[in-house]
Parts: sequence; structure tokens; C-alpha cells
Amino acid sequence: MQFRDLKAQYQKYKAEIDSAIQEVLLNANFIGGKQVGELEALLAEYVGVKHCISCANGTEAMTLVAMAWGIKAGDAVFVPDFTFFSTGEIVSFEGATPIFVDVDRDTFNLDPAKLEKAIRKTIAKGKLTPKAIIPVDLFGLPANYPEILKIAKKYNLLVLEDGAQGFGGNINGQRACSFGDAATTSFFPAKPLGCYGDGGAVFTNDDELAQLVKSLKVHGKGDNKYDNVRIGVNSRLDTIQAAVLKVKLKAFINHELEDVNRVYRHYNERLDGVVEIPVIPDGFYSSFAQYTIKLKNKEQRDGLQAKLKEQGIPSMIYYIKPMHKQGAFADLEFDENDFEVTNELCDIVLSLPMHPYITEEDVTAVCDVIKSYIV
Repeated sequence: MQFRDLKAQYQKYKAEIDSAIQEVLLNANFIGGKQVGELEALLAEYVGVKHCISCANGTEAMTLVAMAWGIKAGDAVFVPDFTFFSTGEIVSFEGATPIFVDVDRDTFNLDPAKLEKAIRKTIAKGKLTPKAIIPVDLFGLPANYPEILKIAKKYNLLVLEDGAQGFGGNINGQRACSFGDAATTSFFPAKPLGCYGDGGAVFTNDDELAQLVKSLKVHGKGDNKYDNVRIGVNSRLDTIQAAVLKVKLKAFINHELEDVNRVYRHYNERLDGVVEIPVIPDGFYSSFAQYTIKLKNKEQRDGLQAKLKEQGIPSMIYYIKPMHKQGAFADLEFDENDFEVTNELCDIVLSLPMHPYITEEDVTAVCDVIKSYIV
């Protein structure tokens, strides 16, 4: 059994993917080929924004936005404590200070009430200038943008949606990667929409920001690549990856998103009342990058993972360590009382095999092992 079965996906779309790659090879348009622009247009249309700018990976997508916004030393950027390292890393990379905020226990996403508390606390200290919020769409579920955007407006903060796991999710029909002042996603192979290497993208309705990001991603170029008007980076999506993503985006829209939600329902039917299952608030729709359950304690979680492994069933722990406990942030000051939920989640979460190609029989097999262990 595969945790996320990219082999099954490839077998289903082998002819289309091979043909798309072959076209790039035959034309030798490895950098900046037509497929890159075509993909960007398709992605912008799907998400519902004016601009999509592709780049080398999801981390650099966030970095490009931070650079464009001029985030710098002395700025405070508010980030969930329960997320992957890169969300906070890009803040420190620009010289700014990440302020970690606890999450909502049900959704795993940034807790709006705790966010406002952290903003007010930062303002009261007077050492840093609040600049931006980076909510994360964890496990496929968009963060609580209706509340987060109200808070951002109240304190005049920019909002960067980290949609690396959330692509395809929505809130009342508004798709992930369309919230805030800008959004980013990752095309890492295991993401809801993944390529066969690294890749990422920036989404925005801001014309000026889009032009700036386009410049920054190619060495700060002006009218051409030999006219450099600012310091930038080298962050491009390869043509082969764009060609693969064009095929996979069609599959994602046509059936994969619906299929992972079908799998989610299968899991829920079998695990409800056995363990704590994912909570999807009214009006929210998840793309289920992961299906994550909660156990009673660390011992039970670790024991279940070992039992699943004995039966040849893969599982993953996202995340074993909170952001505020990462060694790279050891110089920052924290109050452990501010991270009660995240500290608990790191001990009790377990993600189960989840992808559009998993069979109902495999879901049943996973659930039978969980039931036998819990009971």
C-alpha cells in the first residue's frame, strides 16, 4: 500500500504524460517553453485570480512575495506554530521575526482569536512592527480567512496564504490560493497537485506585485534578462514540469479532487467514534493533502503507527516538533503556555494513506487495523 500513490496516477495518465514530456524534449524548450505560460494561465483561471507566476518551489514562492513586500529586520510576521518549517524559515531568511501562533484543535489551522492576541502582545512590547500574516491551509483545508482577513484589516497587515497543501480547497466556493493579498502553492510531488520534481507558484490580483515577482524570480530583470534593475534570485519552473502539471491539472479537476473527498467519507464512516476524525467546518471544502486522525496520547499514537507498519500500511506524523521548538529559532523568546494545542497535536496526530487512487478495500483494511488496536 502506498501513502500517496504516484505510481498509480502515472499508469493511468502514462500516455498523456509521456507525450507531454516528449514534446518538450523534441522542441528542446527546457527553460521558459510555451507550456509554462499556458500552465500559469490555466492555474490563474482555476483559482480565480488575475495572475499566476510559477517558480522553482513553494518555499521560494513565499520568499519572492516577502522580497516584493520588503519584509525586513524589525518586522513581525505571524505564522502558525503547527506547520512545516519553511513557513517560518522564509520570514527569518528576510531578516524579519516570525511570531508563532497556536492553532485551532479541530481544524489544525491558525486560531484567529490567538492570532489577534499575539498581534496585540507584539504591539504592546513595541520592539517589532507587525507587517504580515502567513496562514497555512494545512492538510488541504483552507484557514479561517473570513476571520483572519478581518483581523488583518483591523491592524493593517498583509496576508500571504500558504496554500502548499490547500490547492483545490475552497470556502463557500472561493478557491484556495485566492485569499489575502497574495498566495503561494507548492508542486512538490506529494502535494494535491504535484509535478515530478520541485515547483511552485504565486497567485495575486495585484498587478504591481505580479510584475515585481516576475522581475525578482529572474535576477531582478527589467526589460530583458540583461537589464537588471534590482537584486533578485533564479527561481524558474522547468518546462518539463509545466508540461506534466498541465496533464495532472486536468485530472485533478476532472476527478481527483472529488475522489479524495470520497475516500475521506469512506474513512469517516469506518472511524467515527473510534478515533478523532478530521473536522471540516460548514462552508469549507478540503483537498485532503492528508487525512489526519487524533489519538488519545503519544503512546497510543506511536503504538498504532507501529501496528500499521507491521501490516504493511504506511503512515506519517505531521509534525513531530512545533515551530517554536525548532533549533533554528532557539534565539527567539517564547511562552510555552501560548502553544498548548500545538504541543498536544504533535504528540497525538497520525496521517493515514490518502490519495485519489486508493481503493475502498484498502481503506477498510487500514480501518480494521485501527479498530483492532483501539478496541
